[in-house]
Amino acid sequence: MCQGDGHFLPRLISWVRGAWPAATKPSQRLNIWLVTVVQLTCLSLERNKQMPRRLKNYLAIILAVLFGLVPSATEATEKFESPNILFVVADDLGWSDVGWHDGLGLTPNLNRLVKEGVELDQHYVQPVCTPTRAALMSGRYPGRFGPHALAPSNLRAMPLGTVTMASMLKSMGYATYQSGKWHLGARSEWGPNHSGFDHAYGTLTGAADPWTHKYRSGVYEDTWHRDGKPLREEGNATELIAAEALRCIEEKRSPWFLYVPFHAVHTPVDAPDEFKRQYDGVKFHDDPARQDSRLRMVAMIAQVDAKIGQFVDALERTGQRNHTLIVFTSDNGGIESLKNAYVGDVGDSPLNSENDPLRGQKNTLYEGGTRVCAFANWPGKLKPQKLTVPMHAVDWMPTIAALLGYKSRVDLQWDGVNQWPVLTGAATPSLPRTIYIAAKGGHSIRSGEWKLIVPANGKAQLFHIGNDPYEKSDVVDSMPDIVTDLRNRLAAHQAKDQPHLPSDLVGLPE
Repeated sequence: MCQGDGHFLPRLISWVRGAWPAATKPSQRLNIWLVTVVQLTCLSLERNKQMPRRLKNYLAIILAVLFGLVPSATEATEKFESPNILFVVADDLGWSDVGWHDGLGLTPNLNRLVKEGVELDQHYVQPVCTPTRAALMSGRYPGRFGPHALAPSNLRAMPLGTVTMASMLKSMGYATYQSGKWHLGARSEWGPNHSGFDHAYGTLTGAADPWTHKYRSGVYEDTWHRDGKPLREEGNATELIAAEALRCIEEKRSPWFLYVPFHAVHTPVDAPDEFKRQYDGVKFHDDPARQDSRLRMVAMIAQVDAKIGQFVDALERTGQRNHTLIVFTSDNGGIESLKNAYVGDVGDSPLNSENDPLRGQKNTLYEGGTRVCAFANWPGKLKPQKLTVPMHAVDWMPTIAALLGYKSRVDLQWDGVNQWPVLTGAATPSLPRTIYIAAKGGHSIRSGEWKLIVPANGKAQLFHIGNDPYEKSDVVDSMPDIVTDLRNRLAAHQAKDQPHLPSDLVGLPE
């Protein structure tokens, strides 16, 4: 390492004067400066005849160690050159509410992104909103944080200081933005600004009225905010959230992470008239009330699709499209029956999403509640394919970490696995994926093609998802060995969950 060519001093003088080699980046110049310092020190060692040889050797070793730290400058360059990440989450979107699962011609913008990207045909989430968001943000199953994280609670879902996707990316030099529904803690001190986001906008609570932006009634009613400070604005919630997201994209603070959890298409269900008019004359149901509610739902879906189309247009217009990974998912399956649902000021919606042909809906452990529409799209990096490998929301944290070379702490204990090699087609899973889902109403576990559902009250059910994707044939009584194996796997996961509410949350309103 200490061998020089005798010409680095003239080069150093020229570089000091500004005559850097062509196409030399600032980060490369830092590396050159560090190398030059090492070479100068080495030369001094060689010319110092009075210094004992052993001391020279020790100093050379120290310099070698320091030189080994030089890649930290290169890592800074890699952070800056890392992809932008646009992560969009729809709310309560049903399996058949998107064009690539339905024949109505819905969601043309999403359809194009799916066609040009990786369709995630077996993408699992939790059966209700808050737990899925906790899984996405932490890479851990939500039960690890306590029973409150398994419900759509307004309590703090994760302990403060939890390493989140946002805080991880922020530590790697990313600008981090959130625009939309947080629902991981309804107090400002539990908000996204305390979980790694530089900027946050939308609601701290769960679903809000699309026009008044209010959340139900009570202590968390006024939830619209900017960076944790209460805010009053006029306009449709989806339009406002999308406009904020567009501003973040157009800032071009590369690299950036933009998390856009829409309130749509959660109840209360409504959309601006311009989106309803797109489906004038389309008959959805014989019952006039259900016809109206499905029209509002479809219009809301069309609105989300249009906003995502605007995101893509902005990326292309600003020259960021080929440098941006787009991920899309829903937080859970759709609601097909809205009995006792929160309808806000827009009125009742007796028919909502459609999950056919999957069995079940939101709040159930069947496929219709936990298997959702999802895809990943990155031009030039992800080739178009339909991926049938099961994955879960907890996988996104370790997947993005691996993509960026993030060195995780050993104590993070992610439940997810790195799926990047599978997404790119570079590898196939060597072992059956085990997916664990805990909910207030019971538990399920899938290993390979077998899925066991154990309700809190009632008999367990066993399905072979490969042969019976619509869960029509329960074979729990005829496959005792499979049931035993899955129960053991389930028990191992349950043992890792926290059974009690954190003491500082006891007695607080949910």
